[in-house]
Amino acid sequence: MLVGLKEILDWAEENRCAVPSFNVYNQETVMGITAAAEEAKAPIIIQMYSRLFDGPSAQYVMACARETANRLKTPVAIHLDHGAGMSEVQRALRLGASSIMIDASSKSLDENIRITKEVVDICAMSDIQVEGELGHIGTTKEEIPSDYTKADEAVEFVKKTGVVALAVLIGNAHGRYKQEPNLNIARVHEIREATHIPLVLHGGTGIPDDQIRAAIENGVRKVNFGTDVCFAFLDAVRAVPFSLYALDLVMKEPIEAVKRYALSKINLLEKLS
Repeated sequence: MLVGLKEILDWAEENRCAVPSFNVYNQETVMGITAAAEEAKAPIIIQMYSRLFDGPSAQYVMACARETANRLKTPVAIHLDHGAGMSEVQRALRLGASSIMIDASSKSLDENIRITKEVVDICAMSDIQVEGELGHIGTTKEEIPSDYTKADEAVEFVKKTGVVALAVLIGNAHGRYKQEPNLNIARVHEIREATHIPLVLHGGTGIPDDQIRAAIENGVRKVNFGTDVCFAFLDAVRAVPFSLYALDLVMKEPIEAVKRYALSKINLLEKLS
């Protein structure tokens, strides 16, 4: 059942949990993740990174995601992840995304607000809700900045843009962490109390379970997983014997590996009790 971002976040808010948001890259990762959602009878978000919309890949992967989302009985949002600009946003909308993230976090606060508000206004014409980002979330290859998202700036950002979800920088990064991250849970609580908006935790791969649970208890309602979706898939592909060459058979275990990974995160985020 294809739904929008606000609808699925409202469900998470009502249940005081978080919805896992999985990056997909091909048909097989879509199949593994949606099979997990079907088995767990759980809402999920399927998201695609911005660069996929710069080429032909998105057309095929989006078609697969929409077909599967419409078949599932549980809520599924299809999300543009880290939209790099207006062209990627427009392509995602044309291909059927039900929610959008625009990432102008590397800009000044005023420019971030201006760009995000423009995207919110355009998406509103199609009744599509938007996630924004305040505090640039980089990669684990870089030093993780300690100038975390500020609550007062978050209040201004949310008020002036109209986003329904806010990705924040609280000690998180994209990729596999070189050392165990240390999330600033107090800052999560402060931002949530100030904005009253669902918060988003990017870089979920490698964050210890207890820290993720603490973030959820303090207002995070969407957690992104991408890197370990890739590793779950690739590790299984590399384990397939070279003697097996029929691609449908080669892909069976990689799909199951992605499903197992997705189930573990669904259980972590949505079944806190």
